[in-house]
Amino acid sequence: MEILRADVVVVGLGAFGSAALWRLAQRGLDVVGVERHGVGHEHGSSHGETRLFRVACMEHPGLAAVATKSLELWTELGRDTGETLVRQTGCLNVGAPDSQTVQGPLKAGVPVDLLTHEQLVARQPQYAGLRPDDVAVWDPGAGICYPERNVRAHVKAAQRLGARIYLEEVVEVDGATVRTQGTEFRAGKVVVAAGAGLSGLVGGLPLVHRPTPLNWFAPKEEFTLPRFPAFIWDRPEGGLWGHGSDEGYAVKIGVHPETMDIEGVVAQAFPGLDPKPVKVVPCHVTDSPDGQFLLGGIDENVIIAGGDSGHGFKHAAGIGELLAQMATGENPYCAVDFLDPARFRGSSSNG
Repeated sequence: MEILRADVVVVGLGAFGSAALWRLAQRGLDVVGVERHGVGHEHGSSHGETRLFRVACMEHPGLAAVATKSLELWTELGRDTGETLVRQTGCLNVGAPDSQTVQGPLKAGVPVDLLTHEQLVARQPQYAGLRPDDVAVWDPGAGICYPERNVRAHVKAAQRLGARIYLEEVVEVDGATVRTQGTEFRAGKVVVAAGAGLSGLVGGLPLVHRPTPLNWFAPKEEFTLPRFPAFIWDRPEGGLWGHGSDEGYAVKIGVHPETMDIEGVVAQAFPGLDPKPVKVVPCHVTDSPDGQFLLGGIDENVIIAGGDSGHGFKHAAGIGELLAQMATGENPYCAVDFLDPARFRGSSSNG
């Protein structure tokens, strides 16, 4: 078996891993990336043409800083490559005044606008079935990002800076050693960002794999960006989220829980839209018990990133920067205590 050495080995080159590879290479480190599939593949959760990008994150006030860092890094990388990695068309968070969907963005500490029910109805005539007290929070810095495009941009940037990548490799992680069928990588630090495969590589994590369909609907004029911007809508039967069509992609709408009747819900919520999806793409989400990331060291050699419960891609570049800072001993650019895997120490899940 060939033995290779590196400062850091990154396992998994999806959203978080590819960003970590880029940010580590930016620091001049000797970094290696190992991926089970290819770059920008469709077997995990970092694919599907678009993802929502939000700054006023309802999931935790501390995530606004991570999203802001992602915006900063993607804007800079986009200038360097001539690609659009984030498109800021805004996002509506719709629900009852006391719902997390409304209150969460208001507590994020970033500029937002609170819309009354009347303002919401006038602004978005596509919406039907609003409750009489439904209001909305407008997050102007939000919009969409592009998973495959962004992942490929991360990896290309890392390679230009000297990173080495190994694709189509099944790995085993043993502390600071990563083994494939023919190579043993010995590193100072190992970053494991393997998505739904994280628990299989690093034991003792309370993570649950949740297959999630991405639904695309035929474009219609009143459902194009920015007339139909990104949204999250808290409804009595569950949540709706999505955005309008543009640039060759269709209208995207998802539901939570995923057992909801997507055609029935879409027909009721957006009667001007054909409720039959024109495309359904599988996505593999990994849930943690509290819906937050697991981000940090689990021993002196291994750092993990995962468990994002379906809201991870918008934070990818910012998470990559945090992983690079953790691997090099730098002070993190924002508070990360609420992401520490140690909060689940001793917990486990059969997934």
